[in-house]
Amino acid sequence: MTHTPTDQPTRRASGAVVPVLAFAGIVVAVMQTLLVPVIKDLPQLLDTEPSNATWVLTSTLLSGAVATPIMGRLGDLYGKRRMLILSLAVMVVGALVSALTSDLLTMIAGRTLQGFAMGAIPLGIGLMRDMLPREKLGSAMALMSSSIGVGGGLALPLAALIAQHADWHALFYGAAGLGALSIALTLLVVPESPARAEGTFDVLGAIGLSTGLVLFLLPITKGSDWGWTSGTTLGLFAAAAVVLVLWGVMELRVKAPLVDLRTTARPAVLFTNLASIMVGVSFYVVSLVLPQLLQLPKATGYGLGQSMVVAGLLVAPLGLTMMFTAPVYARLSAKYGPKFTLILGMLIIAIGYGAGLGLMSAAWQSLVIAVVLGAGIGLAYSSLPALIVGAVPASETGAANGLNTLMRSIGTSVSSAVIGMVLANTANDVGGVAVPTMHGFRVSFLIATGAVAVGLLMALFLPKPNRAPQLRASSEEDAGIERADEVLRGFRGRVLDSAGTPVPRAKVTLIDRRGRQAGATLSGDDGTYVLTVPAQGAYVLAARATGHGPLASSATHAGDDRAIDLDLALPGETITA
Repeated sequence: MTHTPTDQPTRRASGAVVPVLAFAGIVVAVMQTLLVPVIKDLPQLLDTEPSNATWVLTSTLLSGAVATPIMGRLGDLYGKRRMLILSLAVMVVGALVSALTSDLLTMIAGRTLQGFAMGAIPLGIGLMRDMLPREKLGSAMALMSSSIGVGGGLALPLAALIAQHADWHALFYGAAGLGALSIALTLLVVPESPARAEGTFDVLGAIGLSTGLVLFLLPITKGSDWGWTSGTTLGLFAAAAVVLVLWGVMELRVKAPLVDLRTTARPAVLFTNLASIMVGVSFYVVSLVLPQLLQLPKATGYGLGQSMVVAGLLVAPLGLTMMFTAPVYARLSAKYGPKFTLILGMLIIAIGYGAGLGLMSAAWQSLVIAVVLGAGIGLAYSSLPALIVGAVPASETGAANGLNTLMRSIGTSVSSAVIGMVLANTANDVGGVAVPTMHGFRVSFLIATGAVAVGLLMALFLPKPNRAPQLRASSEEDAGIERADEVLRGFRGRVLDSAGTPVPRAKVTLIDRRGRQAGATLSGDDGTYVLTVPAQGAYVLAARATGHGPLASSATHAGDDRAIDLDLALPGETITA
């Protein structure tokens, strides 16, 4: 499977691109926590049983998990901006459907459509990689990645305020308005990326992955209702294993798969995705525990007796701290690399949860926990796209980050199921109502600490990263240093015509020994090109331009600093660099 950019030049991105894309990510993340303030009232609001009402949340989770890798791949093939707008438009339609109904099935349908917007986050990261200069890319991707937590954290107090003073359907009208605003801003500010992946959309792969994910996530989210050892739960897990294995075998045989499993199996990608699951688990624990602890009445002996709005405001710094961590991440990553910042973030998360075991007796202590955990989760989330983007070709950015976002979603799903079970099994029955206990809260924090420890182990297994200038630089000076380093790690030179004249905007593609793209670029106005290599070895440099015949030259990279000029008037030749 080969990938190339289109021949169209990239429009210069304005300074508003990053905040607009980050706003889109925040709007999408709002969907995940929009109904948290009214969860306990959903059975009454929808006139249904509690077990049925949970589908309003489960449907969004399932559709988001399915849509994320699919929309990423569609963005690589047909345009990331186009798919971003489509994702937001589907979300707006879903929000309006939910706003106009109190019927359970119609509400579930609307919430399912809202979940499809989760694909906007990896699409935004892909657009940033394709458009932004390297000195701005690190902090921009960090902000986009953290938007999941930012949106979730900010939505809690706002949704609580609306739910207390207006009809609960106003939540969906507000979400639709935010989505429409995000679409308008994207159309006005964000240009389309010229990068495209060649090939066709893998329909069977999409069906297989969707089926496997639903079979896997459904028993995770409903296992506490069905029973973890029930035939339904175990049967769905077994079916998921069979479907996903068969899907994997099929993907390895398809020329243009939905997910390139060979790339996914690279240590840099594999261990990043495994660490992402653990970060997702740790992020959701605080979102489940602190609001309940804050709102429990003081008569319990440990509840903090705060209103829904105050509880939301005390938890909101979790998301705000994640947002303000992005520039800090950029500086740390520029100096030490994204692996270091991921490990540092996980250590801070562990400290936050460890300290939190003894900081549950006052409202201000919850604020401290939220800030510390926000800093750690912000650093960890910011590191993930940089690690992924640094390990995959540019034309696979959308699909690869979509899969990484899916891993985080799986982590939050597992966290929701496990913590829900723990709190339910440790709750006290007070007048027929299950009241969570302090013991349950502390066990939840210990589980989060254990998940971070596993994630930290995964992060330690990450290979020493190549210096990726487009991800690491945080200033013009850093970018200049890393551009010099880039020359030492790949092929560079000029593309020339028969008269020795530089050929601008020639397409230069690096192909590895397996026939897969290892890199691609367009020559500059002076005909120069630079291509980094993932490893030493044999490659083919392919160059072509409008009005010129194609050139394919064998090239072996052995770590030397040697320029290679590609003469489109000559037949292919063997070059050693």
